[in-house]
Amino acid sequence: MRGSMILSVLVVACAAPVLAQTTTVGTSGQPVAADSGGVRAPHSDSAASARAGAHLVRRAHRARMHPKFTDAELAAMWPAKAPELLPGSILPHTRIVAYYGNPLSKRMGILGQIPPDSMLARLATEVRAYGSADTTVPAIPALDFIVTVAQAAPGADGKYRLRMPDTLTQRVASWADRAHALLFLDVQIGRSTVEAELPPLLKYLQQPTVHLALDPEFALPAGKVPGRVIGTMDAADVNHAVAVLATLVDTYHLPPKILVVHRFTRPMLRHADQIHLDPRVQVVIDMDGFGPDWMKRDSYRAYVASEPVEYTGFKLFYKNDKPLMTASDVVGLFPAPAFVMFQ
Repeated sequence: MRGSMILSVLVVACAAPVLAQTTTVGTSGQPVAADSGGVRAPHSDSAASARAGAHLVRRAHRARMHPKFTDAELAAMWPAKAPELLPGSILPHTRIVAYYGNPLSKRMGILGQIPPDSMLARLATEVRAYGSADTTVPAIPALDFIVTVAQAAPGADGKYRLRMPDTLTQRVASWADRAHALLFLDVQIGRSTVEAELPPLLKYLQQPTVHLALDPEFALPAGKVPGRVIGTMDAADVNHAVAVLATLVDTYHLPPKILVVHRFTRPMLRHADQIHLDPRVQVVIDMDGFGPDWMKRDSYRAYVASEPVEYTGFKLFYKNDKPLMTASDVVGLFPAPAFVMFQ
């Protein structure tokens, strides 16, 4: 962890996990995973998360008066040093606009909150808005499907995560095909590891339009429970994912893959400067987290712009961001995000 001052931190990012192929409702009215022993999913509006969020907002308000870098210093950092582009590279000449969530939960994001036809139509509207806001960069659609969902109880193998069935993944993939959209498989590892959670996804990642996302918020060590504390990943975890994706590119003669890593605090991603850059894998650090627009801007500056990796992303929350930043607001950030996600 770098010792520089934290500029701002957002309230817990995700309306977290639920799930199984079939769901029931627990006594609190919260969905529980029906095929995982009645595991109640963590959620971001818990009392613990609310207390933590209030503390982080106060700290952010104090710290924003002391920026780590001047505007001129930030400008000198971008564009970040990156390998030469390979044929078929999507970034940076295209902006990805993605919808996030899981079809089995209305709490985890827009992907599961409204019927598929309405969801895809609304996504198309956002893609057009981003194309209009920045006519120099074509916008394309994507679906970000939480395929491995962190859980509040250990489950049969003690890993605090639930893998979605192939039938559900195939359903979301069919929606992406209908919309001519990319598909991101989003992984919340719980107490498992990136190394253990990627093999079941390789049959999908072999496809040229399927990419990967990692969510450090729900990566916890022994003794910690997803949803109660904010998790963390190390550059070594990201580098393993990069190596796996790069091997797929070579083996199956694919265009470069994209790897998205969510972040809304500095400790969520340790040793970011040690992430290996490979022309076969384009790495996006996505500023996650909800809150007022000033806080989102400060967090983007603190945890993404001031720690360059390769490309940047920015996440918006339809229900929690007040106000919701417009397409013009987002493309006006520095650096302009190459990846925009809606939850």
